[in-house]
Amino acid sequence: MHAQQASNIFVIGGTGAQGIPVVQALVEDKQYRCRILTRDTASARSQSLLALGNVELVQGTFANEDDLRKGMRGCDGAFINIDGFSSGEKAEVFWAIRSYEIAIQEGIKFYVYANIDYATKKSGYDPKFRAGHLDGKGRIGEWVMFQNQDNKERMGAALFTTGPYIDMVISTPIMAPTVEDGIATWRAPLGDGAVCHVALEDCGYYVRWLFDHPERANGMNLDVAVADITYTELAAAFERVTGHPARYIDTDLDTYWNMPVRKETAGKVVGYNADPNDPSLMKNRENFTGLWNVSKYRLLKKDYKKMDEIHPNRIKSAEEWFRMEDKKGREEGKGSLWERIQAQSWIPILKDHEDSGKGSL
Repeated sequence: MHAQQASNIFVIGGTGAQGIPVVQALVEDKQYRCRILTRDTASARSQSLLALGNVELVQGTFANEDDLRKGMRGCDGAFINIDGFSSGEKAEVFWAIRSYEIAIQEGIKFYVYANIDYATKKSGYDPKFRAGHLDGKGRIGEWVMFQNQDNKERMGAALFTTGPYIDMVISTPIMAPTVEDGIATWRAPLGDGAVCHVALEDCGYYVRWLFDHPERANGMNLDVAVADITYTELAAAFERVTGHPARYIDTDLDTYWNMPVRKETAGKVVGYNADPNDPSLMKNRENFTGLWNVSKYRLLKKDYKKMDEIHPNRIKSAEEWFRMEDKKGREEGKGSLWERIQAQSWIPILKDHEDSGKGSL
């Protein structure tokens, strides 16, 4: 039996930053139905997805086998994006494994796992690249592909590998700028490195492509990004789009983490629903220092030719994304990019900000 195109998709993470465009892309032409697992079916995010049509909400949590079985039963596809910022790295690894095993038991035909690069392994296990929210997913991504060698005829599987969203450079304190003397200023411990930013705008297209092409996608790691973006390039692009001055300043780690916007959260653990005394949990400073080092030392290599073939109209530069976001913000009444940056009124895109107050970032 070969991989089959799924039509009823069970979704974990549907109300998250990545999940929303994924669900939108799957149901927009009514070729797919999505059953979304959510802790709160009455939340604004859940209700906005329900309003799309072809969406069913199931109340529950990924950390419960009965909820996983209830959600998967009767579906033939699954998109699994477990929130490690909520569960913590240790619980994420366990429940990601169980979600794969239960998917096979419940008859899922095609399984897409939302992955991130296994940075620790890719660095040769150099500890300065250790970032729990990367490695938690990256280990399971490799595990899923290994299982797929034996199970690909029974349940096809693919990885959808992303990284830091470019949307975070204007919305999340870990990457957003400050305004200093009228200049939008990105201070980051990045050196001359480059971040493989991902556009949320394109995530839906990519995941829809995986479900549309199960024969080709079976066993594929679709590893995506906009480009390898230096923050010198990022600031220059912002300046061209807005007409207002911008700059990037390479910043040492102590200065970066002692900035008021980050100092409060630096010592918090990554996993706001986990036991804060669990010694397996990393602190934000340790975790995101590892993330910055991945980019500073240009650890990752992306296949942009493959992306262009799969998604010819993808966003290909920081400037293109800034222009799109500036136009969208004006149309939605949020103001121009410059107005949004100047006001420092960031609108967080990551769901953990809503679920945990200030969240992990």
